[in-house]
Amino acid sequence: MSAFVIVEIDIHNMDLYRSYTQLTPDTIAAYDGKFLVRGGETTLLEGDLQPKRMVVLEFPSVDKATAWWHSDVYAGAKKIRQKAATTKMIIVEGV
Repeated sequence: MSAFVIVEIDIHNMDLYRSYTQLTPDTIAAYDGKFLVRGGETTLLEGDLQPKRMVVLEFPSVDKATAWWHSDVYAGAKKIRQKAATTKMIIVEGV
């Protein structure tokens, strides 16, 4: 069953974040994941969510998504992201 990683990002250091965006795609692909949304424009339909940037990733399973997030392959990029931005990230199991 597919799993989706949904990320809300508030970038504080764009130069550092750019280096993160260069490193991340290969780490996602290594776990059979792919980008579905990568920072496109958002439109509020209900509520008060005002994200600066949204990213949605798709993985074949929750186990693959979790393994990617905890992996050594992603660890370096994750540290860069955590320095460059404030992030909220969840995994949602799909159908």
